[in-house]
Amino acid sequence: MDLGIKGRRAIVCASSRGLGRGTAEALAEAGVALTLNGRTADTLEETAENIRSRYGVEVKTVVCDVTTDEGRAALLRAEPNPDILINNAGGPPPGVWSDWGREEWEKAINSNMLTPILLATAVLPGMIQREWGRVVSITSGSVKAPIPQLGLSNSSRAGLTGFVAGTARQVAKHGVIMNNILPGQHDTDRVKSLMDSISKRENISVEDARARAQAANPRGRFGTAEEFGKIAAFLCSEHVGFMIGQNVLVDGGAFNSTMG
Repeated sequence: MDLGIKGRRAIVCASSRGLGRGTAEALAEAGVALTLNGRTADTLEETAENIRSRYGVEVKTVVCDVTTDEGRAALLRAEPNPDILINNAGGPPPGVWSDWGREEWEKAINSNMLTPILLATAVLPGMIQREWGRVVSITSGSVKAPIPQLGLSNSSRAGLTGFVAGTARQVAKHGVIMNNILPGQHDTDRVKSLMDSISKRENISVEDARARAQAANPRGRFGTAEEFGKIAAFLCSEHVGFMIGQNVLVDGGAFNSTMG
């Protein structure tokens, strides 16, 4: 399917690996020029060069921490007029409620709620002026089905979901479409970290933790960054003009519900 976005320009946050990279590659395949972001220069440039050589699109890189004011400013200087914004940031560490004080809460809220809100706020006026834009925020399946040990993520990402729900309906008349994509367990560094945590907490091997997690999913496996990226790219396409403020689960059927 032609996504109808060839020649568009995108900022893809936290895109040197994992779900961000999968999304960047799918956008590049559709002909989108990219500005990528990551905190490790070597990894980021390796990803960028791979995408340039495979898809022949323009790829700029910004080495920064997008959760800081300085990082966001650098990203927007590199691409001041994006047609597409992919919000993405690593999730906070697992734990239990008694582990977290003000510092942990503020860090989680800054990373997973305020950072995507501030980036969207920065790019929306230009999108409205040009009468076209796509903002896709990568959140988590825990927004719909809270994961007890991920309380920091459950809460901060739920706040972002509320922001998108209201704002999407305010900007839609200008041709600017905002939606969220909610990943379940994909075979990324994040899941590796969670499996390590389960292994230590329950005194089982990492292999057993992975096998148990995959067996519990209706697909019997973790998702891949490539298939996730294809769905994220579709949410940036011309075909979602009547799809406003939605939360799209990509979790292999883990969230068990007839509706919702």
